[in-house]
Amino acid sequence: MADTVLYEVTDGLATITLNRPEAMNAMDTDTKVALRDSVRRAADDPGVRAVLLTGNGRAFCVGQDLKEHIGSLAADRANGTGRTMSTVKEHYNPIVTALVEMPKPVVAGVNGVAAGAGAGFAFAADYRVVADTAAFNTSFAGVALTADSGVSWTLPRLIGHGRAADLLLFPRSISAQDALEIGIANKVVPAAELAAEATAIARRLAEGPTAAYAAIKESLAYAAEHTLRESLGKEDELQARAGASEDHRIAVEAFVKKEKPRYLGR
Repeated sequence: MADTVLYEVTDGLATITLNRPEAMNAMDTDTKVALRDSVRRAADDPGVRAVLLTGNGRAFCVGQDLKEHIGSLAADRANGTGRTMSTVKEHYNPIVTALVEMPKPVVAGVNGVAAGAGAGFAFAADYRVVADTAAFNTSFAGVALTADSGVSWTLPRLIGHGRAADLLLFPRSISAQDALEIGIANKVVPAAELAAEATAIARRLAEGPTAAYAAIKESLAYAAEHTLRESLGKEDELQARAGASEDHRIAVEAFVKKEKPRYLGR
């Protein structure tokens, strides 16, 4: 795996770190492939119970590496192909799909600017811990592109259609505090505390009832596109599944004994 993405699993927590600090974690092809493979690896590993996605350096991720992109566009013009934009299907879509659909919680530790696809990766997480010096920018219209990396799906669900349209049509830097106020950030902390706080939150989730968290993710995604009656049916289905889990039994027994439950993740 490319060293532009670091992957580590400790006690059920997979930490995925974008590691191109000199390029503000811009996504060149090698980094996109490595991130896609890392996220899928975490999603498929039954020993991983939560994921922390973060970046090294002063940026979380500024999206597409435009220096590489310019060269790819020139090659497309010379060859009469449209290969460059296939990166959406080959890289960005699989990354976001894995983040959203994996049956375990994902925390984004947003250590710095998150722009374009980088913002999309953060929006695809279940919980965003943001450094007070960080910022978000959709960026796409600024380079004459439309939304990708799932932003057309995730951002309206976070802040509503109107605000999402505003941020996409008029891309600009959104401070951490503004992101908190409009619902993009879940928690803002001093930059020096970001790594410790994001890890603590992700570790708490890794020690929690994994099957219940998976059901919560599934129910929220389902309810966003279905009627009340259909959503109630889905809740019934998922609650039956959660109620049959070993973690539910552990939780109930611990509650009766007034003890802290020690979940097994199943």
